[in-house]
Amino acid sequence: MKFFVDTAEIDAIAELNELGMVDGVTTNPSLILKSGRDILEVTKEICDLIDGPVSAEVVATQADAMIAEGRKLAEIAPNIAVKVPLTWDGLKACKALTGEGRMVNVTLCFSVNQAILAAKAGATFISPFIGRLDDINLDGMELIADIRQVYDNYGFDTQVLAASIRSVNHIAESARIGADVITAPPAVIKAMANHPLTDKGLAAFMADWEKTGQKIL
Repeated sequence: MKFFVDTAEIDAIAELNELGMVDGVTTNPSLILKSGRDILEVTKEICDLIDGPVSAEVVATQADAMIAEGRKLAEIAPNIAVKVPLTWDGLKACKALTGEGRMVNVTLCFSVNQAILAAKAGATFISPFIGRLDDINLDGMELIADIRQVYDNYGFDTQVLAASIRSVNHIAESARIGADVITAPPAVIKAMANHPLTDKGLAAFMADWEKTGQKIL
């Protein structure tokens, strides 16, 4: 499974990248706002830092404008994946941009039907939003499983990118289902290392070591 980091914070990306935990990065207008940086500037800095796909999102709502913005974003670096919303205009933009050989991440997917359309339009990635479905009492993980099954049924090349991840359980379930990629905030990825029994065991080891009176260095 590939790990994409859902942030525009350079320091957080760099820390995870040093450990080999970054296969790509996803950004969106909200994350750009949070970073307080210029979209072109911060996206270029991220692309220089990592080799994998970096999703940069268009903000237009009409197909022609989306395509123009997508081309502008794609000029930043070869590893840009243009992010478009799963609307009819977004699908038109996806078809045009993938036809030009660009990576496209179709985002805000909430149904299998939408995912099928994105794959037919040539999307590189489809981003189903787990957490936002959970927020309205629907099963976000069920959507990941359904898209995985349909894509496998027909041999679609579009990669399933599990998004809107809120917990480490979302990551584990996505891995079990067979999502190609997850994108999660840095704090959630780092939380995967946590377990109360690890903490308890380490505390016991340290207490016993203290009793030996020894030192390694």
